[in-house]
Amino acid sequence: MQGMGETGEACPFEFNFDPATFKAGDTVSYRVTGSLDGFPFVGTLLEVHDDHVVIAGDANDPDARYKGTRESRPVVEFSEV
Repeated sequence: MQGMGETGEACPFEFNFDPATFKAGDTVSYRVTGSLDGFPFVGTLLEVHDDHVVIAGDANDPDARYKGTRESRPVVEFSEV
């Protein structure tokens, strides 16, 4: 996300990239496999489990819930979106 705006413009999000400290409500940058690979997405953690997280992928759609890996930038399977 860095370098995508105007010169000197800061990213408007503060991300948690430390999976050891993930908690519900944290903002994360996540990735999606398949044709969306390489694009950064922003979501809010709804649930944090030992081996995965549940991400709210769209603030305007409460049904958009994606299961992702528990790592610094969670990975969501394309079939989830």
